Amino acid sequence: MIQAARSGKQNIAEGNQAATTSSETEIKLTNVAKASLEELLVDYEDYLRTRQLTQWDTQHPRYSKMRNWTKTEDFSINHAFRAEQLSDEEMANLGITLCHQIIFMLNNLLKTLQDRFVTQGGIKERMHAARTGYRQEQDEELYNLRQEVPQLKAEIARLRALLEENGIRY
Repeated sequence: MIQAARSGKQNIAEGNQAATTSSETEIKLTNVAKASLEELLVDYEDYLRTRQLTQWDTQHPRYSKMRNWTKTEDFSINHAFRAEQLSDEEMANLGITLCHQIIFMLNNLLKTLQDRFVTQGGIKERMHAARTGYRQEQDEELYNLRQEVPQLKAEIARLRALLEENGIRY
């Protein structure tokens, strides 16, 4: 259970770091994190079942209270202190609740990452598009300058002729 929890946390962090170089790796590591937390969820359920403890479903009177508590500032600040006061059943149900919340968030993150990958491409595609766009701008500027050269030469010739006409040496 500890390894599954660590793996979930670690793969979230590694996926986030990978985002700077590979969208595909970010998606893969986020999927691994989700799988680790799903494994942890099953472990908590097994823990309750093998000890004949109650798993709280949405109808259980304490389910909503636990779920709401995990979203409070009190939980963020005092969870370690409060955990010492929880029974095995309460602690396992807290773990299940947190797993469900994190898996829900990871599903949303994966959907966003996959949608972004489909619509914008990965890092390599975006870098290629930026590089290609820059080269196109440079090519257009060079083309425009080359179109302007004959006009400038003609204007120089006209001005030279005008200077010679007026007896001015250049």
